Amino acid sequence: MLTVNELVPVTCPPGRLILQTVRAHDQFNTTMYSLDDRYRGIRKGRDVVMVNPDDLVDLGLRDGDRVDVISEWPDEPDRVLSDQRVVAYPTSRGCCAAYFPEANVLVPLASTALGSNTPVSKAVVVRLVRTGPAAP
Repeated sequence: MLTVNELVPVTCPPGRLILQTVRAHDQFNTTMYSLDDRYRGIRKGRDVVMVNPDDLVDLGLRDGDRVDVISEWPDEPDRVLSDQRVVAYPTSRGCCAAYFPEANVLVPLASTALGSNTPVSKAVVVRLVRTGPAAP
C-alpha cells in the first residue's frame, strides 16, 4: 500500500542549524573499523561537526574551531555533544552533519516519528558554542 505523508518543515531559529547524522566509509551500523572517512576526507577522528563554509561565517566560527554541539527541544533540557572539531564541508546551508552513533546523544527523547515511535534523527535543531580560542 502506498501512503502519502504531509511534509512538515522543521523550524530553525536564526543562529541554529539542522543536524543530520551520517556514517563513515569504514563503518557498518555502529561498528567503526577506523577513524578515517574517505567519503568526506576526514582523517584521524570522528569528533567532528561538518558545517557549510558560509554558515561558519554567519556563526562567527572557523574551520578547526572546537565547539559543543547543543540540541534544543521544547520542554526538555539541552543535550550536549562536547568538544567537537568544526570542519568546513559543503553541507546544505542551514544544516550540519555529525557521525552516528556519536551524535545520538543529541536526539531528544520526545522527538519520535508518529506511528513508528522511532527517533527523529534528521530533524534536530542545534547550536554550536565555541569551547576554546578561535582556530588560526
